Amino acid sequence: MSLGLVDFFAYLLFGLKYLAIILALLMFVLGLDDLFIDLVYWTRKLIRRWRIYEKFKRADEQRLYTIGEKPLAIMVPAWNEVGVVGEMARLAASTLDYENYQIFVGTYPNDAETQADVDAVCQHYPNVHKVVCARPGPTSKADCLNNVIDAILRFESDAKIQFAGFILHDAEDVISPMELRLFNYLLPGKDLIQIPVYPYAPEWKGFTAGHYVDEFAENHGKDVIVREALTGQVPSAGVGTCFSRKAISALLEDGDGIAFDVQSLTEDYDIGFRLKQKGMKCIFARYSVTDPTLALEQPWAFGMNRAFSQVICVREHFPRDWQHAIRQKSRWIVGIVFQGTKNLGWSPTGLLNYFLWRDRRGMIAYLLSFMVNLLFLVLLAMWLVTVIAPNAWRYPSILADSPLLKTLLWLNGLMLINRLFQRGWFVTRFYGLGEGLLSAPRMMWSNFINFFANVRALRQVMEMGDSRRVAWDKTTHEFPALTKAQRTPLGHRLVEKGLLSEEQLEAAITNPVRRRLGHELLLRGHIDTTQLVQTLAEQLDMEWAPLNPFQLDKRLIAQVPRKVASHYGVLPVAEEGNALVLASEGPVSQVSLGAISRQLKRPVRCRLAPQGRVTLGIRYWYASPRQNADVQHMLEVLERHQDDEALLERVSHHQILLGNLLQVRGMVPASLFNQALIDFDAEHMSLGQHLISRGMITQAVLEQALVEQASEQQAAYRIAREVE
Repeated sequence: MSLGLVDFFAYLLFGLKYLAIILALLMFVLGLDDLFIDLVYWTRKLIRRWRIYEKFKRADEQRLYTIGEKPLAIMVPAWNEVGVVGEMARLAASTLDYENYQIFVGTYPNDAETQADVDAVCQHYPNVHKVVCARPGPTSKADCLNNVIDAILRFESDAKIQFAGFILHDAEDVISPMELRLFNYLLPGKDLIQIPVYPYAPEWKGFTAGHYVDEFAENHGKDVIVREALTGQVPSAGVGTCFSRKAISALLEDGDGIAFDVQSLTEDYDIGFRLKQKGMKCIFARYSVTDPTLALEQPWAFGMNRAFSQVICVREHFPRDWQHAIRQKSRWIVGIVFQGTKNLGWSPTGLLNYFLWRDRRGMIAYLLSFMVNLLFLVLLAMWLVTVIAPNAWRYPSILADSPLLKTLLWLNGLMLINRLFQRGWFVTRFYGLGEGLLSAPRMMWSNFINFFANVRALRQVMEMGDSRRVAWDKTTHEFPALTKAQRTPLGHRLVEKGLLSEEQLEAAITNPVRRRLGHELLLRGHIDTTQLVQTLAEQLDMEWAPLNPFQLDKRLIAQVPRKVASHYGVLPVAEEGNALVLASEGPVSQVSLGAISRQLKRPVRCRLAPQGRVTLGIRYWYASPRQNADVQHMLEVLERHQDDEALLERVSHHQILLGNLLQVRGMVPASLFNQALIDFDAEHMSLGQHLISRGMITQAVLEQALVEQASEQQAAYRIAREVE
């Protein structure tokens, strides 16, 4: 080897030695930063363990039921989310232990497929509402949310209600069954409520998606808890965040009618600081339930802790490939580091500044980690050379004659072991020991992803010249999409079955007296109730069965209170195992079925019954004190002739509920009617008077509807009198 090359390596080693000292010193400072958070967390945990949990019983889900349901609004921005929104609405409706909520989905005028998907969802879930943004997409999440808030405020005005909480979610979120009850319990005392986010764990080799598991488990298991304890400030994660009405009103006032900063890529993060500056109360709510059926399903694994694994949280899939992860994280970095520094600056509060530094230190920390990893690889290569070629030139170790470097390496080594323990501990507590062990090798992979995300963010800012001009780079969601075929309209189905001619269908549809199509066809004698319910069942993919409302099991009737039967328009007709089978004349939403199940404390199923049969059954078995003599006489006649199917069929044609009449005639929109039904109590007030008290209809409108309903009922009364 030439002397020049030898000198080069000598100088290289000399330089590497001092580079190693500088890197080790900086890593030591960052390590102390993390160690401080660890010490605060564990000290606080020990103090609470002996001073609080030894004296007071831990809160469980029973406490959440002590507060009546307040109206809550869920906000979901959706760009290119075909299939995802429908699945979210289905899961929410079938699993949420709550009824008084509405979902508002923000779509874009140039995203027809997502709009069509949301329209289909709205038809089956009355508490889901489509919002079309004013500008073509994709704009930004903040812009979409501003449009959604406008729609929510309009809905409030129409429905004569005020939402107590505004909840942020993405279309791919899987929501905990007790989430809304927790928000309901904490409102209005808290103005920003954030619950933990736990990504779904991928297969063992999925290091890209797996590093999200590690970061969120430690951050939402420890770091945010310490942040709230020391500063009272909680950053929003963008999902699983609830804002109080007071908070939204303050944001709207500040923004002159615009709540979210449309030029911010991390508007949810910014809002946490804005609310803190206004003196509002923020909380990071880790709340565990004792009943596993009320927690999100989590397969049990060795090492898991039940209190951790049954926490009320949000679950979702995160990017699985390198490029999408870098895109997502670079957006976070631009928003938090660059835009956050420019928009929020620094706080006059020392402790809050410390956490702002922790939010923004990534530019330094991940660069250092990347350089340390590279230095490690260089030194490893040099060591391998001495092993493979023992007769080659040997150079003194860079550790020789450097007590400072040796000391720093030992200290950093100990803090690295602590870091691996801390991360592995919090991952294991929620996901099990297997994922906890994987968190160690995934830490290096995490450093590489975060480094390149920082590089991409820096390049974007430099190219645009201003961090606020960087465009929203939306992440593609990987939630399983369920697309369903369009349903054939009822009239066309009847024509295809040969039960109706095209001319008869057109005449029924164009009738100046607006009625539901099935009801109109029954009155015209074109079909009977059995043909109608069969066709409806095919269209809705539901079961159906004949029903004689006067031949029901009294034992089953006793299990369903009058309030439930009249509120939801259902009759108990059978039992299948532990499930109670309910009959209805139309589809009962999953939201309502969930509410019925909770009230009856048993599973319920629903099937269709022929037109008018459930209405007659409710009037017979759950007679109202306000029931008039004509109704009583009609029911007495039908009871005496209960085996006369032809009589029952004729009377059923003229049964129409007031709520259906108001909706069909356009007097009350279906979405507002369903919201009004949530707090309707038939024991204390008639439906018409309830709608008047809510300001949804006038006395004149009610009287008009009652006259039309009475005209239908008079026909039924005449039929009953003819039999007599």
